[in-house]
Amino acid sequence: MIRPFANDQVKAAFEAFPPDGYEMGMILRDLIFSVAWDTPEVGKIEETLKWGQPSYLTPETKSGSTLRIGMAKNGGAALFAHCATDIISTYASTFPGTDQIEGNRAVIFTTPDDIVPLRLRLLIYHALTYHLKRP
Repeated sequence: MIRPFANDQVKAAFEAFPPDGYEMGMILRDLIFSVAWDTPEVGKIEETLKWGQPSYLTPETKSGSTLRIGMAKNGGAALFAHCATDIISTYASTFPGTDQIEGNRAVIFTTPDDIVPLRLRLLIYHALTYHLKRP
């Protein structure tokens, strides 16, 4: 489902991506909104720009840590998480050797086929619920 952009600056940021980056970015964007929709405790997602990149926050509940979508330095698209969290490292240790990981800050995708929704939904869920109390 293609969701309309509520923010013209975010739309312009996506449109500035190269064609493959745009496609991958839109897949990641849709996954973020889908996971949020399936997780009521997250509340409404705010789509804005941070560091010039489309960013996703949980302003109502403050349940999550910001996710960003951008272009990787060496090509491809990236899903970024705050580097002071364990979001990327937890994902990498859960699925060792399956994705290109950039330190503790990003998962890199060189083609749309690299985006595996079933795995990434777990990373996105972890980010969007990062500040909720865990048992």
